[in-house]
Amino acid sequence: MATTPPAKAATTSKKIAKSSEPKSPLFSWALLAGWLVPGAGHLLTRRWIRGGLLFAAITLMFVLGLLMQGKLYTPDPSDPLAFLGFIGDLGSGLLYMGGSLFGAGQTPVQVVTADYGTKFIVVAGLLNVIAAVDAHNIRIGRKP
Repeated sequence: MATTPPAKAATTSKKIAKSSEPKSPLFSWALLAGWLVPGAGHLLTRRWIRGGLLFAAITLMFVLGLLMQGKLYTPDPSDPLAFLGFIGDLGSGLLYMGGSLFGAGQTPVQVVTADYGTKFIVVAGLLNVIAAVDAHNIRIGRKP
């Protein structure tokens, strides 16, 4: 008969309880990494395929938006809609920062598809925020 001594069983149950304790629900590196680089939060949680697909989809949406001559919003508190567009764009993390640093999306609108491009950029940012929050929920154990 294989029985576990009482002291060893208690230690094992403590280890199980310790590993199942929830992590801090306010912050995780997966949230920050997922916001800065699309899909990086899922890569930190070892969701390789999901992380790769998110990186490809969000980056492609952002680049297609720029290729359609979409506009990158700048922070303008006097215009509420432009400010909301800026918040949406900022959701793309380093994609937005790099694009605005190199002056992408700052030319005057000259083609009809520019409005669609602007929406592609904003939606890419909003999708990235949702993906980062999803990675955070996986990391803290709220989502399996």
